[in-house]
Amino acid sequence: MNDKEIRCGWVNQDPLYIDYHDHEWGVPVYDDRQLFEYLNLEGAQAGLSWYTILKKRENYRQAFDHFEPAKIIRYDENKIAELLQNEGIVRNKLKINAVITNAMAFFCVVEEFGSFQTYIWSFVDGKPIQNHFSEMSEVPATTEISDRLSKDLKKRGFKFVGSTICYAFMQAVGMVNDHITTCMCYKRLNADDNK
Repeated sequence: MNDKEIRCGWVNQDPLYIDYHDHEWGVPVYDDRQLFEYLNLEGAQAGLSWYTILKKRENYRQAFDHFEPAKIIRYDENKIAELLQNEGIVRNKLKINAVITNAMAFFCVVEEFGSFQTYIWSFVDGKPIQNHFSEMSEVPATTEISDRLSKDLKKRGFKFVGSTICYAFMQAVGMVNDHITTCMCYKRLNADDNK
């Protein structure tokens, strides 16, 4: 295997998963809608694998109007019933209702902070935390920051935002660089090494 092809150990051989790892996971996201999408998809993952959700992601985007909060807050019982019949997503009423609840909470955050990204990125002082793990076993499931983020999101009314979900979200949107040091993506995303 070529050194350039070494990836984090959680990646399987599905091209969809490889592409997600190589081009998305850990890349900083500052777009409000994308952050909202990631937060809800991580919540949908609760009790499942991320791979399961990744395979359904396009279905989720179609089903939830590309995670546009302004559209989601208008969902009614008919829309919820329609979503519960959609085999392309996880048909869990609590998780579906959580997206609607989260859209409402999203607007309260935007009103207070000016943008969702300003609020989210404030937990890491606006820049990615650069971790230097050499093995997957070193990567934590939660941190003190994910605990704080989870607690604050819950206080603001968000659902499916436990600390483990929050840390997975932080990893996905690049608030932390948790690519292992031998991974081909580690150096590219490590701001400390790129100075």
